[in-house]
Amino acid sequence: MDEDNPGFGDPMTSDRRLRLWAVLADAARGGAVAVDHVCAAAVAVAGVDSAAVAVILDATPRELVYATDRTASALEDLTLTLGEGPCVDATTGGPVLVADLTAPDCWNRWPVFAPAAVLAGAGAVFALPLRIGGIRLGVLDLYRARAGGLGVEQLADVLVLADTACAVLLDDATRHGVDRGDQWPEGTGLQHPEVHQATGMIVVQLGVPAAVALVRLRAYAYSQDRQLRDVAADVVARRLRLGPAEDTW
Repeated sequence: MDEDNPGFGDPMTSDRRLRLWAVLADAARGGAVAVDHVCAAAVAVAGVDSAAVAVILDATPRELVYATDRTASALEDLTLTLGEGPCVDATTGGPVLVADLTAPDCWNRWPVFAPAAVLAGAGAVFALPLRIGGIRLGVLDLYRARAGGLGVEQLADVLVLADTACAVLLDDATRHGVDRGDQWPEGTGLQHPEVHQATGMIVVQLGVPAAVALVRLRAYAYSQDRQLRDVAADVVARRLRLGPAEDTW
């Protein structure tokens, strides 16, 4: 048995992989299977409303690669801006399966994200880490408007699809090349390069590490009730400079 892939070689698991791969290949219509095909399949087999894939980068904790709809994109923006939630916890641990975001323990664990996500239209969140061995690639996030957990078969299917998403991301990185900073190439379809640019500018302006620069950027966005990418765009355009007093130009 492959320690990194429990169940590898199990006939039932192999059959599941073949069945799901056939679905993905059919969706790709003879072309290369991509992240959007994986997300669409995950929505179908899990009985959720939307899905997204985000990757892990050095300069920021995550970067959206693909979202199936506006709701998923908005929830990913919340995660990026707030820096907490199931989709953050899953990047450093195992799957985080939240059947009811309105439950008291969720609000205690994620006091900012949980109520904001409910307002954005999420009743349940299922975050599945994308990793191979000790290498963290990102996370597959599934969102449902109503509360309710995943069935055993649904969970088994989406775990296989999470493995498939890893393979797709690695294949894309191999084809396009990954730079020396371990950043995902433009070919992966990263949505918000301005966040990385703004983080780099703040590093230079304030002489702080990238992690601290991101915290400053995120704190300003939260205090102003704005999305992180919008604040980052202002920094890049030099409409905003985050100094000791968050002065503007």
